[in-house]
Amino acid sequence: MYHMPQQLQPSQKRRRSQTGINVGYLLLSFPLGIAYFILLVVGIGFTVLDLLLIGIPLLIFIMALLWKIAAFERQLAMNWLGVEIAPMAAPFPADAGRIQRALIHLKRTVTWKSLFYLFLKFPFGITAFCLTIVCLCFCLVLSIVASVLGLLAAPFVYLYMVVASSSPLDGRSVGRYIKATLTLGGGIVFPLIIMDFLAALWGQFAQAMLGMNQNALRLAEATAIAERERQKAEQAEQSRRELIMNVSHDLRTPVASIRGHLESLLLSSEEQTLQPAMLRDYLRIAHRETLRLGTLVEDLLSLARNDSQELRLQIGIVDARQVVEEVYQVMMPLARRERQISLVRAVPPQLPAIYADRQRLIQVMLNLVRNAVTYTPDGGIVAISLQQTEAQYLTLSVSDTGIGIAAQDLPHIFERFYRTDSSRTRSSGGFGLGLAIVQDFVQAMGGTISVESTPNVGSTFHLHLKVAHETTNRS
Repeated sequence: MYHMPQQLQPSQKRRRSQTGINVGYLLLSFPLGIAYFILLVVGIGFTVLDLLLIGIPLLIFIMALLWKIAAFERQLAMNWLGVEIAPMAAPFPADAGRIQRALIHLKRTVTWKSLFYLFLKFPFGITAFCLTIVCLCFCLVLSIVASVLGLLAAPFVYLYMVVASSSPLDGRSVGRYIKATLTLGGGIVFPLIIMDFLAALWGQFAQAMLGMNQNALRLAEATAIAERERQKAEQAEQSRRELIMNVSHDLRTPVASIRGHLESLLLSSEEQTLQPAMLRDYLRIAHRETLRLGTLVEDLLSLARNDSQELRLQIGIVDARQVVEEVYQVMMPLARRERQISLVRAVPPQLPAIYADRQRLIQVMLNLVRNAVTYTPDGGIVAISLQQTEAQYLTLSVSDTGIGIAAQDLPHIFERFYRTDSSRTRSSGGFGLGLAIVQDFVQAMGGTISVESTPNVGSTFHLHLKVAHETTNRS
């Protein structure tokens, strides 16, 4: 086995480095102990003296200051002595006031343990300082004596070693002799061991006094888990209430419209004054509103399935060009007939396939194109493009020359029931669910969605979906 005779092993270096840090900690304990003792005595004295006037505020201030000092001591022990100490206490409840926090703080066991620790820091600091000085002086005197004796006896020892071995001495033998002489046979190590033992003993004491015990730690973890679950339940309840309010509000408009036009139809039929053109208009409006209701129901069903983890996707290899062509053929006549909008497409001939659920991807693209048509003025342009921007992803983009999205609205457009202009979207058929569903579907297919928009210029939505490699296709 290879040895390192002239260099310290890594473990020896760490031990000697830790010994130096321990010596520094023991020496530093003396001034810190004095400062803590003075603070405790003065603080308690002032609190008792002014108890009738400002004692309680002063007590709270002193307790908070001592808690900060205890936290500093905990960090000092962890960094210098190398001990692992549990957290001092669990976080306060979010809805707790100052008085409640003060009462909770006073009930904690670690609060009083940390005060006891700071009080004992004074006698420990004196003891550690004196013992460390004695040990260091002993080491110094021992080193001087060993050096003098070694220098005086060196010629005789060297002569004896040469005669006894009948061979010239090597450097290793001489090094061992010098090391044994300077440390006086290793006796200088014992004071260092004593200081290491004292530092380790105080580190264990700090570990017991400045951190929660295992029972309190487990209780704090269980409380934190219960608090997170409570917050989740409150958020779920709040989301449920908002869902009911939003759905009720969104259902009111189309239902009222259908009811009003049907009542007009009934009244006109009774009076026999209904013209064919008016009948066609009433039926067209009623049909449009029923389509809006159907869209809302489908969107809510999709969200419910996604929330209950019942959304099942059939991920496979899909030709994105065919998807673009199908969406183009469906939406092109509608865009031209309803809004006089030109729908165009740009698809390169050679592109790899992607991983996706074909039907869901078509639903996503139809939703984006429908939104682009809705928010583009008459005579505008909506473009569908397809390109490979990265080796692993294919990008489907839907661009328009519409009203755009304000910068403050961009971070929220994928939130459920979020609408940038409620009055406009209600009249144009939007419920604030389409983009939320688009994002859920895209993420479920392993892709991402991003948006770029400039007010009064237009918007572009990018779908980034994973490329299906040829090796995977063959398998």
